[in-house]
Amino acid sequence: MNDEKKLETLSPKETFARIIRNVEQVISGQTRPLRLILAAIASGGHVLLEDYPGTGKTTMAKAIAHSLGAKFKRVQFTPDLLPSDILGVSVFDQRQQVFNFREGPIFTNILLADEINRASPRTQSALLEAMAESQVSIEGNTFKLAELFFVIATQNPVEFRGTYPLPEAQMDRFAMRLSLGYVDLKSEVAIVVNQGKRHPLETISSCVSLDEVHALKQAVKEIHISDELQHYAVSIVRATRSAPSVQMGAGPRASLALIKSAQALALLDGSDFVTPEHLHELLTPVIAHRIVADPKARFSGITPETIINEIIKVHPVPG
Repeated sequence: MNDEKKLETLSPKETFARIIRNVEQVISGQTRPLRLILAAIASGGHVLLEDYPGTGKTTMAKAIAHSLGAKFKRVQFTPDLLPSDILGVSVFDQRQQVFNFREGPIFTNILLADEINRASPRTQSALLEAMAESQVSIEGNTFKLAELFFVIATQNPVEFRGTYPLPEAQMDRFAMRLSLGYVDLKSEVAIVVNQGKRHPLETISSCVSLDEVHALKQAVKEIHISDELQHYAVSIVRATRSAPSVQMGAGPRASLALIKSAQALALLDGSDFVTPEHLHELLTPVIAHRIVADPKARFSGITPETIINEIIKVHPVPG
């Protein structure tokens, strides 16, 4: 029986489906955000979850880590947190008269940066190199991070006291910004019932291996996206830079994230190629947090989402 299990090979679509089923044992009613988070992981991106307290952000991150059999670390960001608390620090060994490097929590597979906007800009910036290049530079030395390195950060969108807004450079490192939102009545009742005796996180185990996750990341690169759709995606991103009411638009990193995420989403759906629907599903999560509207537009109630919708109207989907 064990030999049969070893020989079992799942298609990428089945692998994604297995992860989703496993996570939904813990947190139900969040299929769409979960689908996008998995697309980000498979495409090598990172995710910012911006939502109200108690919507399941931390639980979602833990459930995904459990399901992937991945190393998981959580850092509670606070105003007194230092970069060394995340990256690591050299400790002097008096017996051997040498400095030994003690790894920080960033040396993991999945890092939960909880309430990231509560830390100072100096500490926030400690993640920049790691998120962009999967490496960190510490005391003149460069350390490579794990092949699977995924940051899922959270912040409360309505609490401003004691917080430091993420700078544009930091926001640009996140492939997507998502909101879980409140679940429907049926799902919320299920959450209450399931946690009556013990937390469902205690009952789930990994359903795929890290090797299977690495295989998904490789398979994403093989998904075809036509020249026309690539041109369409880049045109949408470029249009944000010259749109009315925009102080700063999305850069080339947004185009890369949009295309890679669309390839991952197509793989998740069992498709060999990217469709316009995949791109449209990702436009707001990938681009909106990279747009800075000018003060007058913000005062008038114009949001990045509004700007994206206007751009879509004047950029027809290639036939």
